[in-house]
Order: sequence, then structure tokens, then C-alpha cells
Amino acid sequence: MTISPEQAQWYTETFSLLADNVERAILGKRHVVELVLATALTGGHVLLEDVPGTGKTALARTLAQTVKGTSSRIQFTPDLLPGDVTGVTIFDQKKGEFEFHAGPIFANIVLADEINRASPKTQSALLEVMEEGQVTVDGVTRHVGRPFLVIATQNPVEQAGTYRLPEAQLDRFMIKTSIGYPDDAATLRIIQGAAGPAPEVPAIVTPDTIVTMAELSRSVYLNPLIADYIMRIVDATRRASEARLGVSVRGAISLTRLVATWAAAHGRTYVTPDDVRDLAVPALAHRLILEPEAEFDGVTQVDVIGQVLLDVPAPSENGAS
Repeated sequence: MTISPEQAQWYTETFSLLADNVERAILGKRHVVELVLATALTGGHVLLEDVPGTGKTALARTLAQTVKGTSSRIQFTPDLLPGDVTGVTIFDQKKGEFEFHAGPIFANIVLADEINRASPKTQSALLEVMEEGQVTVDGVTRHVGRPFLVIATQNPVEQAGTYRLPEAQLDRFMIKTSIGYPDDAATLRIIQGAAGPAPEVPAIVTPDTIVTMAELSRSVYLNPLIADYIMRIVDATRRASEARLGVSVRGAISLTRLVATWAAAHGRTYVTPDDVRDLAVPALAHRLILEPEAEFDGVTQVDVIGQVLLDVPAPSENGAS
């Protein structure tokens, strides 16, 4: 059943309230806030590539406060072990039995700070939970609950002592984006408010509301022509001369689900070609692996997706029927 106009109206009003609330702590970054919110409502995860001090931790904390959920922060370091992320089973001598001690991954919103500083073995501890929302420790599977969002960060400037994220893990992030520095007006407001206490944001909705919104977004109408448009974009990335590896099927599914949420967030019951164009770069660019020659020539993943969007013709219909 397709989402009704009344449900779409409620969806966009609630989405706007959530974004307004988060933006009280992350000034001047409305588009990034909406991208992260849409990803959370779609059941995906976010990779933020940003320099220190741009508000990554504040974004995760404020988002958790907004949805009245739990949040945790994992500082990834070279000596971090997989059990430090997922939790460990310890023998309780008094009870005479093994007891599971949950790790910080058991939260609604998890900030994985500087994820590329941990070893590949520790990074891989996130693969199962990001894909399936569950953790298996000592043969026992435990669900982390819903909603569940991982916001991982990496510093693009300082590369000493870091490990490049494997393609399999990059592919599990629904979007890759950056907060960046605020503009002059927002920076001035931040400086003026720095002398006072940190802004407290009220809870707007419960986690159950987020789950309801996620289910509603799945009922947004996707015109077959729009689905074909997404397929042609993905196929074009695989044939691009600059790309050694194009977008995977998982990437195509992620973009399809994300544009449905984006449409509902803007009060529509159907996906338009503009939704696809708006989200193609954050949803697809990080999944590409470029040829060494292209990287040497200064070509970026964003450049490739931008050229693909120019080359692949969009449907002439708006997607409503």
C-alpha cells in the first residue's frame, strides 16, 4: 500500500521538527542534518570524513537526545579489540555461569570516532551489526534493537597510523558526507554562545516513532521508470573508464531506499528523478574504486558520479504515476 497524502504530510512535519531540533546544536548545516536523519530513518549508516572540531560528536549526541534514545561513543585506536566494541562473555564465579557484558555497540546511535585508526580485525567487528542489526559473540546472537545508526568518522588530513577501510565495509555505509566548517554567520553565533552552557535539546519523538517512519518510507511509490533510471546510473558507474570497480547491488538498493525516505521527508508520496540526482553523490561515490591512472590525474569519485548524472538521461515523467 502506497503512503497516503495525509501520512506524507505528517511525515514531513515530523521530519522538519527533528531537523530543527538537531540544528539547534549543529548550526548552519541543514542539508547535512537532513541527510543524516534520512539515513537513520532508512535504517542505514553514515560515514563522516571530516577534520576535527566540526561537530561530529555533537551531531550524534543531539540526534540521540532528539529521539529519546541511547547513544555511545567508541574511540577507535590501534589497540582496540573486537570485544571492546561488541562486548565479551565473562565467567561469573559466584553464579557459576558465563555472563555477557554488552559493548558500546548496543545503543540506538553509535559514534565510531576515527574508525580508520583501528586494525582491520576490529573494523570487521562492525560488519555483522551494520548489515543485520545483531552481534554474535561466542556463538550467541543478540539484537542491538531499533532504531540503530552508526555514525563513523575519519580524518582525511592526518593519515599516519591509519588503516584504509576495506571495500566491504565502505559498502555498508549508506552515505558518505562531511559536516565541514560553518559559514561566517553560523561561526559567529557559535563563538557568541561558547561562553554559556552547551545547548540542551529536548526529546521530540520516541524510538518507536522513528521505527514507524522507517516503515512508512518503504511504502513510498517508486515508478518503474525511476527504478530503471537508478539501474542505468549504477550500470554507467561500472562502465566508466575511470572506475576499476563500480557501484554494487547493495549500493543500488541503498539509493533506492534512501530516495523513498527523501521523498516522504519532503511531503511527497512518490520518488522523482530530482530525488535520485540529489542523493546519488552521497549514496554512491564512496562505493567506487578508481583506476590508479585516474587518481593520478586528479579524478575523484564525486567527479565520476557527476559525469554519470550528466550522461544518463533522466525520465521525462516526475514519477507520480
